[in-house]
Amino acid sequence: MSEQNVLSGWALILGASSGFGAATCRALARAGMNIVGAHLDFKKTLPRAQAVQADIEAAGRRAIFVNMNAADDEKRAELVARLKQEDIRIKVLLHSLAFGSLRLLVGANPEDSLTRKQIEMTLDVMANSLVYWVQDLAWNGLFADDARIFSMTSEGSHRVMPFYGAVAGAKALLEVYTRQLAVELAPRNIKINAIQAGVTDTPALRAIPGAEEAIEMTLRRNPYKRLTTPEDVANAIVAFSQPALAWMTGNVIRVDGGEDIAF
Repeated sequence: MSEQNVLSGWALILGASSGFGAATCRALARAGMNIVGAHLDFKKTLPRAQAVQADIEAAGRRAIFVNMNAADDEKRAELVARLKQEDIRIKVLLHSLAFGSLRLLVGANPEDSLTRKQIEMTLDVMANSLVYWVQDLAWNGLFADDARIFSMTSEGSHRVMPFYGAVAGAKALLEVYTRQLAVELAPRNIKINAIQAGVTDTPALRAIPGAEEAIEMTLRRNPYKRLTTPEDVANAIVAFSQPALAWMTGNVIRVDGGEDIAF
């Protein structure tokens, strides 16, 4: 299916400068959407966000990029107020925030283990913030009709992975929120689904201890003998945002080439 001009309106991408968020920005822009991108970058990584914004504009779409902590209540309120002032209605929302603590739940000593603060921060950024964004957008009337929301989960929600305990908890909670929101948002004609991507070589993956081993294992286990790419996920989001798929909500959709079901 060609991406050219099959969608319209505005998308809000949380985590827009790299990985799944960056690829989805580009894919949705090629498909006809304007993009609001929230990203958190410092001097070293800021060119990534600038490159994504330039690609969106090269596709002939508007791009509003804000360098912010998308899990901060005040910053969220500021962007929501801007959307309301500029009369922007969100047709597609992607929650792709990947920032959490990677330690054992119970290490050899307290210094090697997750703290309460680290666990709560991970859950808040990677799961709870989805709810807060949906609340503020809904209460301010900022969702377009037949809007689509996508959360990003992983097989870590139901498989044990080293050092992934807090993030795994966040992913499992994200799936719970996705199901709950699907029912609660139905009267507003808003659909939400979780995308379970396969192992993907992103900056977030590289931050996990043992990432190289995970990549090698995935190349052996995946039926297609390759990693998932950010573009695989972005193309799926474009497809699932089509008007013809408006009856899909509350799902966890695997975009992994069969990786999770393979031995």
